[in-house]
Amino acid sequence: MEKYNPVEIEKKWQARWEADRLYKVSEDDPRPKWYALTMFPYTSGDLHIGHWYAMAPSDVHARFMRMRGYNVLHPMGFDAFGLPAENAAIKHGIHPYVWTMQNIERMRRQLRSIGAIYDWDREVITCLPEYYRWTQWFFLKLYEAGLAYRAKAPVNFCPRCQTVLANEQVTPEGKCERCGTSVTKKDLEQWFFRITKYADELMSHKGLDWPERVKVMQRNWVGKSEGAEISFDIGEYGLEEKEIRVFTTRPDTIFGVTFMVLAPEHPLVPKLTTPEQALEVQEYVEQARRRTEIERLSTEREKSGVFTGSYARNRLNGEKVPIWIADYVLPTYGTGAVMGVPAHDQRDFEFARKYGLPIKVVIAPEGWQGEELEEAYEGPGLMVNSGEFSGLWSEVGQEKIVSFLEEKGWGRKAVSYRLRDWLISRQRYWGCPIP
Repeated sequence: MEKYNPVEIEKKWQARWEADRLYKVSEDDPRPKWYALTMFPYTSGDLHIGHWYAMAPSDVHARFMRMRGYNVLHPMGFDAFGLPAENAAIKHGIHPYVWTMQNIERMRRQLRSIGAIYDWDREVITCLPEYYRWTQWFFLKLYEAGLAYRAKAPVNFCPRCQTVLANEQVTPEGKCERCGTSVTKKDLEQWFFRITKYADELMSHKGLDWPERVKVMQRNWVGKSEGAEISFDIGEYGLEEKEIRVFTTRPDTIFGVTFMVLAPEHPLVPKLTTPEQALEVQEYVEQARRRTEIERLSTEREKSGVFTGSYARNRLNGEKVPIWIADYVLPTYGTGAVMGVPAHDQRDFEFARKYGLPIKVVIAPEGWQGEELEEAYEGPGLMVNSGEFSGLWSEVGQEKIVSFLEEKGWGRKAVSYRLRDWLISRQRYWGCPIP
């Protein structure tokens, strides 16, 4: 038996397939249509085994569907915009278009060698105007529908790459994954997609045959929380803002608030910070900006904070509570402010213990006789030390307190999501221009 010679045999038959236009796809074909899309390779220069790992199975499936009688369109193209191309072009002293198109020529030749069923007449290159004009068309449609908007926001910024980075592009050490430079926080006017409008829809999996673990991951990503938005009074400071609003899932613990925490980036921080506290607050804010969200939210890290020197008044009992800043509060979640209830939230409990803040029990654990707690009690129970609401079961108290807040104009029932609108802006040349 003659030994198989892949170089000779595959070259022969690939030439035959191309001459016969075997993989040419026509919209007029009477067979049912099947669209088989795989990810376009990024124009990094050469294909590697990882590309074949993705391309070969998708090609096999496309061929399988073709054998079942479908008119299969299995397109190929090149993901050609992006920061790596821009950085490489700077490094080599050439225009990113030249660097990218040279890579495409080489990668196209390599892709053709596998003999996949791509119709090369339909090739797309994402950095060419005939392709990205449709990206711009979609953007304009989103803008017209109110789903694309501009807003100022704190972002991850790489000073070397001179661009915004997604959280996923920042290493656990706070470095840019591309160049290794320390990432900083910067306030910039940015474009966003309003994906939060679809938060509830994203939690509905009707008609989707997804594994339960994936559904759970999706629900946790959206992070829907039901509770109340409550106003705390800061009218005594003569500011334009007369209140601080917080979101809480436990309005039944409102009488147990002994402090309030703002995100370091909250716009009220510089306005509420007293001259005596200004230096300490400023240093803490700068320190917080150098930390990633992952670091700030880590449950293993000891919580820290700084007192602003100002107070907010709890409208339900008239008590003044100190306003702190702490980096575990993010400006993009909820209102960027939280009420501290140390008796009934473990994070608040540890914070209060560290800084000597009062711990006031307002939901009695079973068998509680007035003794100090060794840890936060986060369960339901009988409301105590809660004014006219004392003696109510906490779940009943939640409803009654929210109704009372709405009646007084001090709050309302609210829903909050961990999901945030999608920041899409990038400060770079080699990318699709926003129209």
